[in-house]
This record gives sequence, structure tokens and C-alpha cells, in this order.
Amino acid sequence: MALMFLNGGAMRGGPLHHLLGGAPLMAEARTAPKYRFYSVGGRCPALAPVAHGGAAIAGELYDLDLDLLRDSLLPAEPPELELGVIELADGGSSLAMLLRRPLTSHVPLVDITAQGRWLP
Repeated sequence: MALMFLNGGAMRGGPLHHLLGGAPLMAEARTAPKYRFYSVGGRCPALAPVAHGGAAIAGELYDLDLDLLRDSLLPAEPPELELGVIELADGGSSLAMLLRRPLTSHVPLVDITAQGRWLP
């Protein structure tokens, strides 16, 4: 089992939530203020770590089975994202989907950091 920070369509009520296979919600959470937050082509959100000018981003923490992560959640993620480890507001760590660097597609990115959460 692994903690996974979700901040997009797999959150409660989202169109991808079923991919979690009933994984338990551990807590609502925020990242440490070390990230910019982007809308990737209006389809999904992406966290990007930054040295300065970051913000705390809201999401949900789930306790995911690694097989479920590998077989269900990761295949549904767009190619602009990759699995990484983030710092949470409480100083802990979690897996999360991050903006792939270097970005390998030409999809437009819109900085939505000021929103502090995904609002599709």
C-alpha cells in the first residue's frame, strides 16, 4: 500500500474515481507550498515543483494498493504526467502525478495555481 495524493478526476465525485477500486480515503490534504499548478489542455491538472513562487494545492490522500496503481490508475493518466513524490503541508511525503519534464507534447498549459485546486 502507498499514499497517493490525487488532485484531479480521480477524486471523490470525479469521472475517474472508479479506478481507485474502493481504496480508502485517508484525508483531505494540501501540498507543501512548493508547487505550481497547471491545467493541461483543459483536460487534467498537473503539479510542477518549483524553487520559488509555489503554493499549497488541495487534494485527497488515498491508501492505494501498488498493483491497483500500476494496473488501473497509471494507464489512465495522460502522457503529459508522470509519477513522482511530493511533499505534503504536514512535512510528509506522498506519491502524486507531476507534470512531465521536459514536456513532450504541444498541449497548452494554463497556470491555475491561484485557484489552489482543480475546478474542471
